[in-house]
Amino acid sequence: MSAAGRRRARAASLVAAALALAPLACSKTSPAPSWQLAQSRRDEIMALWIQVRDWRREAGMNVDPTPVLIQSMRDKSVSAAQRVCPDRVPPPACTDICDLGDAICDNAENICAIAVELGNDAWSAEKCASAKASCKEAKQRCCACSQDGTSDAAP
Repeated sequence: MSAAGRRRARAASLVAAALALAPLACSKTSPAPSWQLAQSRRDEIMALWIQVRDWRREAGMNVDPTPVLIQSMRDKSVSAAQRVCPDRVPPPACTDICDLGDAICDNAENICAIAVELGNDAWSAEKCASAKASCKEAKQRCCACSQDGTSDAAP
């Protein structure tokens, strides 16, 4: 085959390859299976829940709320967990513990919203209840601190 023939053959094979790949380039990727989407949302819950545990440790609390407190929060909302004392500006000595409480409650809100998305998922419902209990306990620590002005107040 001549050089010109080889160039034409090479060009033809490149055109054929491009045409063969064109449908793949234009096709849409199929959505992820529902189990994969659910697992992704559970992973988000886990990351938020781990943050809550870290913040509890930082606040001088046990890493997990008591089972009794978790059980008492199952049917309550996050906003109910937050309403443990009147809203007021905490004294400077309590700013850190109160900020941690706010962060824990924000994560509880996110965890519970994802749990609702997942529907009848016992694992995520349990993480939601635990997060709400953590929110309540952290808010109680903020309130106790605000009442006596010391950041090491127990709930």
